[in-house]
Amino acid sequence: MRNMFVVATICGAVAFSHGAEASTPCAPRDVLQNIVAPSGRVSAHSTEAFRNVWKTITLGQFVDTFALRNALDAAGCGIGDLAEEILARPSFALSATKVDVDLVVASGVELGAPKEPSLADVYARAQAHGLALVPAEVGPQLRLQYLDQPIGEFLHVGMAPIYTWAGQPVILVLANGGAGLVLIGQNGGLDAKVSETSHFLFVRPRVLAKEP
Repeated sequence: MRNMFVVATICGAVAFSHGAEASTPCAPRDVLQNIVAPSGRVSAHSTEAFRNVWKTITLGQFVDTFALRNALDAAGCGIGDLAEEILARPSFALSATKVDVDLVVASGVELGAPKEPSLADVYARAQAHGLALVPAEVGPQLRLQYLDQPIGEFLHVGMAPIYTWAGQPVILVLANGGAGLVLIGQNGGLDAKVSETSHFLFVRPRVLAKEP
């Protein structure tokens, strides 16, 4: 089963509301304003994104997952059922201290993966290029910060899967299906087939300066 969800399904499955006076940057009205006024960053789908750091975010800004979930609610970010469940799992950990991580975006094609690769194939290719898997916390943290995501874009979080109560492996996906910004979950089994054109987030580790 391919990992691309039908946009209409996502839009119908994830709902959220906002008050007239509230600031809800994930809501459709505000998202359109963000897209009209782009940030000037390199596009996530640009070939430059694979060579350079696309975005740096700070982890460890929330005391617990309840505070993180409340921030997503306050911003009007939609959360799918699978994403909701793994955010509540004990294995979903937050960084105990503030730490910056450099993110890059790469597709299976850019990484040299075969046609219709497995998730394991994409991860192995990324690691061969010196990239690392993303902490799960990046998904919701980036959802709060990536407010000008183009309509129709899906960014898959290249993370170790987190298992639901029923034992289903799940990874997170940041999406803009046209009805606002959402965070959803999808099959994170390492043998799951994915599209070679799907774009994944990975960490570019920082090189520590050697002491003389």
